[in-house]
Amino acid sequence: MREGDLRGRRVLDCGCGTGRLSQALADSEASKVWGVDPEAKMLRVATGNVPASVGLKAGRAEDLPFRDGWFERAVMWLACHLVDRPVAFRELRRVLAVNGRLVVVTFDPAHFGEFWLNRYFPSLEAIDRGRFPDGNGLREQLTSAGFAGVRLVRHSQRASITREQAVERIERRHISTFDLLDEEELARGTLLAVDQLPATIEYAIEWLIAVADR
Repeated sequence: MREGDLRGRRVLDCGCGTGRLSQALADSEASKVWGVDPEAKMLRVATGNVPASVGLKAGRAEDLPFRDGWFERAVMWLACHLVDRPVAFRELRRVLAVNGRLVVVTFDPAHFGEFWLNRYFPSLEAIDRGRFPDGNGLREQLTSAGFAGVRLVRHSQRASITREQAVERIERRHISTFDLLDEEELARGTLLAVDQLPATIEYAIEWLIAVADR
């Protein structure tokens, strides 16, 4: 988050979910953080995760419940594929002060070709390539919303999980793309994964980060 210059800032975590990023920002960046999410269930979980200094509000990225220029910084972490991006980006620009900055963190298209779940759920790759923006699309949408100086940063990360962790993630449908698969593919893929997953799954995460100035 160095690119975002978040330390000590008034930060909006847009699409905060269960509050993991809000908590990290408040703890490590000494920032004053507000989290906003449209899902009441997510906010209830976030309430138990974040420190008392973090404010939480129900609201959609396309209609943020904050006044103009209220924040110095805004972050959208793995949420831009869930919203109407042109509308949401205009709203984020509205709530940012002059000289404010937006950081959008998403997956680079390279991430989807090697995703470890592809072999069990063949439709995943095409669905996610259609949902997530590539760098050019993200730059164009941010610029059209009025942001300036859009910079793209790519980052590769290695990760691993155990077989048990992988099965648990699949069974609770831990990514929203599972909601877009038909039940037959879900059932078939789950059985295949339970049968074939190795003891440890090592994989790459390919991040795409856009930094845009108000």
